[in-house]
Amino acid sequence: MNDQARMKSWDTVAVVGVGLIGGSIGLALRERGLARNVVGVGRDKERLGIAEQCGAVTSTTTDWSEGVQDAELIVVCTPVDHVVDHVRQVSQSCQASALITDAGSTKGRICRGIESQPITSGVFVGSHPMAGSHKSGPEHARADLFEGSLTVVTPTERTREEDTEQITLFWKSLGSHVVRTSPEEHDRAVAAISHLPHVVASALAASTSPEHLPLAGTGWRDTTRVAAGDAELWRQILADNRDHVLQSLDNFAKVLTEYREALAADGQTELIKLLEVGKRNRDSLGS
Repeated sequence: MNDQARMKSWDTVAVVGVGLIGGSIGLALRERGLARNVVGVGRDKERLGIAEQCGAVTSTTTDWSEGVQDAELIVVCTPVDHVVDHVRQVSQSCQASALITDAGSTKGRICRGIESQPITSGVFVGSHPMAGSHKSGPEHARADLFEGSLTVVTPTERTREEDTEQITLFWKSLGSHVVRTSPEEHDRAVAAISHLPHVVASALAASTSPEHLPLAGTGWRDTTRVAAGDAELWRQILADNRDHVLQSLDNFAKVLTEYREALAADGQTELIKLLEVGKRNRDSLGS
């Protein structure tokens, strides 16, 4: 049986945190006819109202118990510092059969934290949809945000295969490609391909003199785009994945030093070698 044949629709899905990711999940579910009810759960009434106005959810509530009690699937889309607490909170009111996942950019601490003390009810499987924007808020949500993107699902040794499969199919139903890794392997990888690039983009933006910005073209703008992301959100992500980000920074600093030494020595051959390694890695991904 192929994935399409196994896709299920849900009667009620609760989305906790209706920002860009949560709002886009709601829009995708509704546009694809995958959920009859999408309940937006949160504490900010204004943000919940925007999510309802833009069609991301069918109803909203600031009462978390009420919001999740009928949900077959609960997706926690809150900042990484709060995911563990919020998963525990929703588990106190959800059905025993409810599937709970998250959209956090780090996974090791979250998965360890939830497994260290079993949740009250429901079953948790970690996720990280690697789609997004430097913009935030439900007003920027898009039904096609996950189309063709990658989502990482991070089961642990304790996770049942059938639960992992259900969460995998959920993300696939939104148009995402899905890979599975352990939480620790996920964090090592995203430190190199997501968290380090954000630090580098931010450092480049910060080190550029304002007097030169009027000349900034698409190269500078493209390279620094992610530096426009929410600073507090990224503080949490970098702190949560600190050890792996430090290792990635050390690796990057080593290569950067090689560039500096080659330039200082006017080492044309070494510069070509360094540039070719970078080009080869980038070309391997295609356009």
